[in-house]
Amino acid sequence: MLGKRKRVVLTIKDKLDIIKKLEEGISFKKLSVVYGIGESTVRDIKKNKERIINYANSSDPTSGVSKRKSMKSSTYEELDRVMIEWFNQQKTDGIPVSGTICAKQAKFFFDALGMEGDFNASSGWLTRFKQRHGIPKAAGKGTKLKGDETAASEFCGNFQEFVERENLQPEQIYGADQTGLFWKCLPSRTLALETEQSSSGYRSSRERIIIMCCANATGLHKLNLCVVGKAKKPRAFKGADLSNLPVTYFSQKSAWIEHSVFRQWFEKYFVPQVQKHLKSKGLLEKAVLLLDFPPAHPNEELLSSDDGRIIVKYLPPNVTSLIQPMSQGVLATVKRYYRAGLLQKYMDEGTDPRMFWKNLTVLDAIYEVSRAWNMIKSSTITKAWKKLFPGTEENSGMNIDEGAILAANLATVLQNTEDCEHVDLENIDQWFDSRSNDSSCQVLTDSEGVEDQARPAETKPSSKTRKTELNPEKHISHKAALEWTENLLDYLEQQDDMLLSDKLVLRRLRTIIRRKQKIQNNKSH
Repeated sequence: MLGKRKRVVLTIKDKLDIIKKLEEGISFKKLSVVYGIGESTVRDIKKNKERIINYANSSDPTSGVSKRKSMKSSTYEELDRVMIEWFNQQKTDGIPVSGTICAKQAKFFFDALGMEGDFNASSGWLTRFKQRHGIPKAAGKGTKLKGDETAASEFCGNFQEFVERENLQPEQIYGADQTGLFWKCLPSRTLALETEQSSSGYRSSRERIIIMCCANATGLHKLNLCVVGKAKKPRAFKGADLSNLPVTYFSQKSAWIEHSVFRQWFEKYFVPQVQKHLKSKGLLEKAVLLLDFPPAHPNEELLSSDDGRIIVKYLPPNVTSLIQPMSQGVLATVKRYYRAGLLQKYMDEGTDPRMFWKNLTVLDAIYEVSRAWNMIKSSTITKAWKKLFPGTEENSGMNIDEGAILAANLATVLQNTEDCEHVDLENIDQWFDSRSNDSSCQVLTDSEGVEDQARPAETKPSSKTRKTELNPEKHISHKAALEWTENLLDYLEQQDDMLLSDKLVLRRLRTIIRRKQKIQNNKSH
């Protein structure tokens, strides 16, 4: 009679090895004998293949996979996913990360994502977070974590060989990367006096969208921004046709682009647009898309055009800050242009910060970030590829000096703007910084909106009054003009043959009307 089999607990690395051997055709029975486990366990591993691979990819490659035995998830899975993405980014950028910084960032993400529950970023939470992702103890003590320069150098050599072997031109080489954008915020000191900011009426903005930039190495073909929000059709879109937006919009609940969404973008938007562009240039419809290391995207073999001529290549882990083209200043510059445009819009409207925040919608943000992406010069993108292609000319896009000048100019203008006298250059610089945290960006809480709603509402003009106002001999109020402009904008959003420039002109007119309305209101008080 056979004795009872000793219980074996496999590590994540063991499970990855089993998955690989299954793909090589080794039988369930043979693997169960080799690893001392039951055949049902091997079948379970195959069934959970994708989950195991995704978990392994999100862990620290130096230690997590080899030692970790379970994949117990966090109580707050979305927070956990955002935190490991953030931690890995800090690591690749060589930024010191301490336990205190980790805890503070976790609390910020918990609030920013609008999560519910009694979350406490305690030392126990930090320990469990590090264990889940195989983060070595030294990484939590402020040790400076550098990108893997050896892996980056090796990849550059291999990628250049691949490009030569496939006879690809810079026009056929694309890069894409995503980033989170907290779109509904102003520099903290524009809102009110510091004493007022400390009251409970203020908090950091929770309004977040994901933007993904994609362009080829020449910078001459920039695809429309891919924007991902939580709502399938936000209220601000009203009757708008999503196909008429200046961006490609998707919705999902997760904090980063999911596999299914990315694959849909790749197949329905990226491939057709690239094929059309290359055809217009008289080039073979053949291209490669360079992406960050998974798990943010599906496996390479799942992403290719039907004819197999348009494919993807993944960067190795921990090299994003070193050679990922979109991380060489492109994403940061888009955010700077967006924030500068948002601030300019605020100053142009001349409304008080509360009213500006209340009127700002995700549709406004989409148009503004689309404008920011359009402002990125081809030279800025070309420069971002110089580490992968050292021979490219180092034309400067927005460099540090230009960014500093932009910040200084805005700070000067704001200091002469009502309600913004306390803004200084440091405040603008922090807000401009793409990695700025909640301390440099605040908005009003929902309670402010409730207070506004509690005030007596103005009576809406009857249809008779409106007809009278339409008479050219009668005076047309700013309020009526604003209402008509809003309706006309809604109409344009529903049309599929309107130019983006037409919509932007109307949005500019709306800004002017709002400013005039504020001036009139100030005079009447």
